[in-house]
Amino acid sequence: MSGHGVALACVAVVLLLAVVALWFSRVHTLNRRVGSFPCSLGRTAQGPWSSGVAQYGADRLYWWRYRSLAARPRERWERVGLAVVERSEQGGGQVVVTCRQGPGGPTVHLLMSAEAYAGLTSWIEATPSRVGSVI
Repeated sequence: MSGHGVALACVAVVLLLAVVALWFSRVHTLNRRVGSFPCSLGRTAQGPWSSGVAQYGADRLYWWRYRSLAARPRERWERVGLAVVERSEQGGGQVVVTCRQGPGGPTVHLLMSAEAYAGLTSWIEATPSRVGSVI
């Protein structure tokens, strides 16, 4: 291999390592955020599942794909109008949750732990009192 080829190979390796380090940093940051939990998103209630992490916001539920470098969430669901329409047990303490955004709105299939499901239902039911108002 010529000196030019070795230099290109070194640059490629350095770039690959930088992308891998950036991905690990992103996943670590997402998992450490307050209100975040592992959550997979499915096309149907049977999958296929795309692994990710969800996070409760004041008025939205955010979802990031693990296999991505995107800084912004891939999906967002408004808290108002979000309802659980079905729940089914999976093996290993996992729960498949089907949610709907408003009456007649699109359905969302989420796979999460039973503990995360309890948190999700509490978050949906607990409406913030007058967000943005001054007392």
